[in-house]
Amino acid sequence: MRVPRKLLAAAAAALLCAAGFTAAGPTKPAAAAVPATVPLTFTNNSGRSEPIYLYNIGTELSSGRQGWADAAGTFHPWPAGGNPPTPAPDASIPGPANGRSVTLQVPKFSGRIYFSYGQKLVFKLTTGGLVQPAVQNPSDPNRAIVFNWSEYTLNDAGIWLNSTQVDMFSAPYAVGVKAADGTVRNTGRLKPGGYRGFLNALRGQPGGWAKLIQTRSDGTVLRALAPGHGIAAGALPAGVMDDYINRVWSKYATSTLTVTPFADRPGTKYYGRVSGGVMNFTDTSGAVVTSFQKPDADSIFGCYKKLDAPNDQVRGPISRTLCAGFNRSTLLTNPNQPDTGSTGFYRDAVTNHYARKIHAQMADGKAYAFAFDDVGAHESLVHDGNPQRAYITLDPFD
Repeated sequence: MRVPRKLLAAAAAALLCAAGFTAAGPTKPAAAAVPATVPLTFTNNSGRSEPIYLYNIGTELSSGRQGWADAAGTFHPWPAGGNPPTPAPDASIPGPANGRSVTLQVPKFSGRIYFSYGQKLVFKLTTGGLVQPAVQNPSDPNRAIVFNWSEYTLNDAGIWLNSTQVDMFSAPYAVGVKAADGTVRNTGRLKPGGYRGFLNALRGQPGGWAKLIQTRSDGTVLRALAPGHGIAAGALPAGVMDDYINRVWSKYATSTLTVTPFADRPGTKYYGRVSGGVMNFTDTSGAVVTSFQKPDADSIFGCYKKLDAPNDQVRGPISRTLCAGFNRSTLLTNPNQPDTGSTGFYRDAVTNHYARKIHAQMADGKAYAFAFDDVGAHESLVHDGNPQRAYITLDPFD
């Protein structure tokens, strides 16, 4: 899928987790054969009267082609696009009215299930592929539409389905999966009052965080942008994390940051020290394995640029750990990373307040509020190797 650069960084990270890949490699396939399609029940408990439109957009895993799937799970590749972009075929699926459900068949696919309220989303095609909504752009045609999406991968090893706030906080929903023994696991649900609770908490946070909230001309709240997009849109100061970044760089100029990126490989450790403004990481032999320039807030919030995380065995795992530590502000309080216990998260006055406030409003405390929120298993993800059914449930806007 062709998406804007910053959205691509976040989506790629989230889909990597959804696909069951970590820095240690792909998840082993389940013993049971996963069927070609799995039913996904989409329930509308939003309490709203607008029509709902659904879209299943992504990459067909068997061929690598990009396109969309219809309600029966049939894959349709995108036609060629143009320059300027041309309208994409209408991939919408009628969603359920309030209080009702529809069941889709989802194929072996890696992508997103979008849902919009009241209006269909606008998708266009360029010569490079699909242009997805990017509402941090004031001219995006979807900016005034209430919408959201879930990310999933279904492959021979099972299903990974998550809720996400990596790019924005918007229409509330939860995800679930039913296992072969009938057990249903759910995540992504806000606490009662959590939708308004988050927005009110963001409005009360000094330093420009309230400007992340976007509203329609009629006063309807549309979403809150993730802070990286807020910086790009001029809503949040570019230097919002500078004080914390400078303190981290100062601390590790005279002490060592130890990163143990793999929970199942405790003997694999890397040691970070700042020298000449650069944090160099060495392995147990003392050899430098990777180095990081001092990041800026955008790199931290997006987990990219100066904190780029390739899917390798060294830099990527270290970068994921640094990204989580910066967003959660644990790098000064714990020189042994990752810090996986949430009691110490977001305690510094300079932190990712967007992520902090989202996690505080989640019923189970789990969310994908930044790209590597899965470090320490704090992400809102369900997985099963032999899924019988998946679920997406639209929840009330309080």
